[in-house]
Amino acid sequence: MGCYQAAFFKLSFSLVLLLIVGVGLGGVASAELSASFYDKNCPNALSTIKSAVDSAVYKEARMGASLLRLHFHDCFVNGCDASLLLDDTATFKGEKTSVANVNSLRGFEVIDNIKAELESLCPNMVSCADILAVAARDSIVALGGPTYTVALGRRDSTAANLTATDDLPSPFANVTKLIAAFSKKGFTVKETVALSGAHTIGQARCAVFRGRLYNDTHINASFAASVRAKCPGNRGSGDNNLSQLDVTSPTTFDNAYFKNAVSQKGLLHSDQQLYSGEFTKTAVDAYANNAASFMEDFAKAMNKMGRLSPLTGSSGQIRTNCRKVN
Repeated sequence: MGCYQAAFFKLSFSLVLLLIVGVGLGGVASAELSASFYDKNCPNALSTIKSAVDSAVYKEARMGASLLRLHFHDCFVNGCDASLLLDDTATFKGEKTSVANVNSLRGFEVIDNIKAELESLCPNMVSCADILAVAARDSIVALGGPTYTVALGRRDSTAANLTATDDLPSPFANVTKLIAAFSKKGFTVKETVALSGAHTIGQARCAVFRGRLYNDTHINASFAASVRAKCPGNRGSGDNNLSQLDVTSPTTFDNAYFKNAVSQKGLLHSDQQLYSGEFTKTAVDAYANNAASFMEDFAKAMNKMGRLSPLTGSSGQIRTNCRKVN
């Protein structure tokens, strides 16, 4: 075999090997994450997280949505690396004060408690990024949603990116911008609609949906009237008043979110926009009519989201306190 043939063979073999291993989103080999990552070194990690999440959601059902949202807002900014959890310091600016996160994200104390318990069980072993991923899955299950296997082995970032929080989908976005925001992270239109179904649980502030109530035309009149009672039209008045994202079954993870969109009862402008696009409308109708299909697709999309550019191997660190770098 000549030298050129040998070189070509080696290159071809390398390419085939990459295809076999599989390269995930963000250029990270998906094989680097494993569901059994803690089986030997911290066998009670998952049961510890689940117990804490179940307890928190039992005390306040809304916490399930809050924990799910933490994972989403973490992964969409530089990947699933727990950068979201870092507090500001005199010399460091985190992501919590961004427009998309300030006065909005909650549940940090639940993550703190889980981390403290895991540090006592298995010091310097379980990452904050993995805690967020597992807590999101367990929150979904606690509220009646689908379960799925969480690949583990993420490590924690030593930095945050306030500017990159602009990547988070806006509640004021039209369907084109929504699709673009998710597409930037590697999601299809159908996956975009499925992940949006997370709004079948949780609440939103009046400041976020006031414009929809008073300016949108594609809105159910009786629905608008009932929510306006909690959200005055004057900007600055009642901004922090809350309303359920899903008026039908707000504390149950189901497909009512899509049925609401069909009936023009989506709370956020972006929610209702999903029923205006040709391709998104088809997916909304499908999920509204088939809960099992939504649950299956949502679980797959969550699994995919949890693999967004994780830090693995020797990258990053395992924080001992999720709020600060070691």
